[in-house]
Amino acid sequence: MIWEEIRIRNFCIIAHIDHGKSTLADRLLEETKTVAKKDMQDQVLDSMDLERERGITIKSHPIQIHYQHNDGKSYILNLIDTPGHVDFSYEVSRSLAACEGALLLVDAVQGVEAQTVSNTYLAIESNLDIVPIINKVDLPSAQTQEVTRQLIELIGCDENEIILASAKDGIGIQDIFNAIINRIPAPQQNSNVPTRALIFDSTYNNYRGAIPYVRVVDGVLKPGSKARFFGHNHEYEITEVGHFVLKMIKAKELRSGDVGYVIANIRDVAHILPGDTLTAKPNQAEEPLPGFKLIKPMVFSGLYPSDSDDYNQLRKALDKLKLNDASLIYEPETSEALGFGFRCGFLGLLHMEIIQERLEREFEVNLVTTPPNVRYLVVQKNGQEVEVDTPAKMPPSSDIQDIQEPYMASEIITPVEYIGNIMKLCQSKRGIYKNTDYLTKDKAQLHYDLPLAEIIFDFYDKLKSATRGYASFDYALADYRQGDLKKLDILLNGEPVDALSIITHAGDAYDQGVALCSKLKELIPRQLFDVPIQASLGTKVIARSTVKALKKNVTAKCYGGDITRKRKLWKKQKQGKKRMKSIGKIEIPQEALLAVLQIDK
Repeated sequence: MIWEEIRIRNFCIIAHIDHGKSTLADRLLEETKTVAKKDMQDQVLDSMDLERERGITIKSHPIQIHYQHNDGKSYILNLIDTPGHVDFSYEVSRSLAACEGALLLVDAVQGVEAQTVSNTYLAIESNLDIVPIINKVDLPSAQTQEVTRQLIELIGCDENEIILASAKDGIGIQDIFNAIINRIPAPQQNSNVPTRALIFDSTYNNYRGAIPYVRVVDGVLKPGSKARFFGHNHEYEITEVGHFVLKMIKAKELRSGDVGYVIANIRDVAHILPGDTLTAKPNQAEEPLPGFKLIKPMVFSGLYPSDSDDYNQLRKALDKLKLNDASLIYEPETSEALGFGFRCGFLGLLHMEIIQERLEREFEVNLVTTPPNVRYLVVQKNGQEVEVDTPAKMPPSSDIQDIQEPYMASEIITPVEYIGNIMKLCQSKRGIYKNTDYLTKDKAQLHYDLPLAEIIFDFYDKLKSATRGYASFDYALADYRQGDLKKLDILLNGEPVDALSIITHAGDAYDQGVALCSKLKELIPRQLFDVPIQASLGTKVIARSTVKALKKNVTAKCYGGDITRKRKLWKKQKQGKKRMKSIGKIEIPQEALLAVLQIDK
């Protein structure tokens, strides 16, 4: 056994959002001089402008650190900085699978939060050694003793195993390095067995194609060998392998335990799937690594160019974004109201916002966006099951046997004084109460099954309002359940507007129909004729409002005289309005399309 091989530590940093993951990564890089002091900046591993502006990590970032330990030996530390937002939980799980240990970071002020719990469970399921760290202990409001009790309750560790640190001020950094070396095991050495490498991320280079990021579990990857993915049957010749520092550093080979990249002139990014296994000839493996699953989008929305001439520009922009974001899916879509566009699938609302902002900022495409929808499972009377991700695809009501919607297993961590407010909110969102766990005498964890359709609109905002910002929220797909769901259509001037149709619970349909009609009345511009706005369930109209016509005084130039002249003018005006109403086209502003997001559900 070569000595360098056993002096490798593969670890990641997991935490709730804003608990200091990226700051701790910055401090580890600075302490080991991996990044020169003159090149240091906040969130050095966050390469996108959006990551820096929002202060969050969107993509996983690996980096190799060379560390000289106080035992006189040199170690290679492979750090994978992970996203903290719930939308990117699959990336977190794949990053965990590439490691032997995890630094569990908890804010000394906020304590254990929802994603702290969920990420900890993911780490435990991956059989990782966990190093608990309480961050921001230098803050005056730090509740170190209380957070220590919460951590002991969460992972069952001893108090002396918990490291007190401040990534910003460098407190406890040496203790963290010692824990990485002494408490996180070295990877197993399986260099002589068939090659298997876990793909945990990828990027795209215009000149070198799609580049998978891998953790070599078994065997060796080297240039000249034939790479094959278990997710498809294509083979590629490996031209280069290497490690990550701040940039890609070429290496002779990647051995068992190494984290690095593979270049093989892969032009189709769809061939690289996070969680898939890469093997290589001649020492090819027959079985993939366990745990692979396809990323399934949870939220769907239509993206349309505001100018129809920009359709090709939008298509090219989505093609380019797809190269660096395997979780984005899209297909062409046509709307009578909006023209040609794309139906896009996202991991969540944050993912959707980021894609939209990148399209507008990086590719200068002005977008019109339809309200987000979830994917429903419709069982027809003939036994056929249909997946519906937009109301336009909903089969006729006469053909539907039942509709199933996705439910999320949700965890809400809150101070105990807000439990009543949260229960009231969850009840209004059709939530199913499961149980309550008390983490401490002042902090509780509520478990609810909530329909995803109720979460994606305004649930998080209302949760923060109900708890003064103290509650945290995390969720994962539980299953699909039958629900009393209906398609609510909006008709303008007697014509249905597909972009305004929504799928809603039957109990909420009337209130939503009234609210939508009322909201649209404010947003639809006035015409020279009355514009009726109707909400309907099938053929039954359940709500209506009217945008009154603009008045034109056609008799303004008539001074006195016979009344019959005025009557002729009024009759002619009435006939003109009737004719205009039959052929008139109503322009729908973007604000009207977003009205469904503004109604109080």
